[in-house]
Amino acid sequence: MDAAQPPPTLLPGPPAPGIDAPREAAVCDLRKEPKIPEPFVWPNADARPASADELDVPVVDVRVLRNGDAAGLRRAAAQVAAACATHGFFQVSGHGVDAALALAALDGASDFFRLPLAEKRRARRVPGTVSGYTSAHADRFASKLPWKETLSFGFHDRGVTPVVADYFTSTLGPDFEPMGRVYQKYCEEMKELSLTIMELLELSLGVERGYYREFFADSSSIMRCNYYPPCPEPERTLGTGPHCDPTALTILLQDDVGGLEVLVDGDWRPVRPVPGAMVINIGDTFMALSNGRYKSCLHRAVVNQRQERRSLAFFLCPREDRVVRPPPSAAAPRHYPDFTWADLIRFTQRHYRADTRTLDAFTRWLAPPADATSTATAQEASSC
Repeated sequence: MDAAQPPPTLLPGPPAPGIDAPREAAVCDLRKEPKIPEPFVWPNADARPASADELDVPVVDVRVLRNGDAAGLRRAAAQVAAACATHGFFQVSGHGVDAALALAALDGASDFFRLPLAEKRRARRVPGTVSGYTSAHADRFASKLPWKETLSFGFHDRGVTPVVADYFTSTLGPDFEPMGRVYQKYCEEMKELSLTIMELLELSLGVERGYYREFFADSSSIMRCNYYPPCPEPERTLGTGPHCDPTALTILLQDDVGGLEVLVDGDWRPVRPVPGAMVINIGDTFMALSNGRYKSCLHRAVVNQRQERRSLAFFLCPREDRVVRPPPSAAAPRHYPDFTWADLIRFTQRHYRADTRTLDAFTRWLAPPADATSTATAQEASSC
């Protein structure tokens, strides 16, 4: 692989519509709200009901990468190729993640989110970063708030210390060491699974064996625990608004409640939880790595009036300074310029609310026309 190049010089500018300047959020306890506060109401176009037809999401047995089943491997690669070229979602079985560990991680999320609000806020997210606790992302947005709470933290395995376990003890105290150990182990399992999936993606795209696995070997990923409380008016809000993931790959563990929906051909299609399987979806970064062959698709999460819902999302990301570019064998022309993950995460955290146009908007932001350069510079000067 080529050595990472310095990131390009980025032009500063004001936050995009929908993203506020960093501020201290007004936090509410969603479990105690008798009706939906106005900032949580979503437009009908976003919150419209889903189709009765479930999304056709193949369940791919990833054991074929190791058991010598050549026919099964060809079938798995074909299933992944068909799904990723259309809606970008598939599920994996045979992944080897211990069921007891997965349950402990889900239960750990329940334990954390049931803590008193003041205790959870000891881990509150610093604006402009991705780690920490937030209620409804109210630290970033003023309207169209999601009906959920999240706890996010970074993961990498390049050092000698267990970064996730250290995060829990340093942020929440020594009583949370057992919870930190659970998530440390879970993230390690997710990292290994993500590299296995990269091997399958290599085969499905016909690129050089090992290209994507090597690219993410020293990854700096994000783990997020999601909690969706019961909602008094679920038809007026969303648990997670329509978005595309800016990351490379998402591995989602759902409980049995369900709520994930994907927009396909103008309809929101539910993704039914499959016991023991994990949902995989392509993000913007991998769409760039595949030169646009595989799609990052709009998806959302809905809530209900009766049951809480939990999910765990592991977002595979490159190392911050790794240059994102397709493999040498990718067909020309290039659809996206070279960029680093540090550039893209900065853009989505401070300037743009992720959607189907994120990569296109990001490309323009990296290299704006000359008149936009002078405008952005003037806007920055006037805000100082």
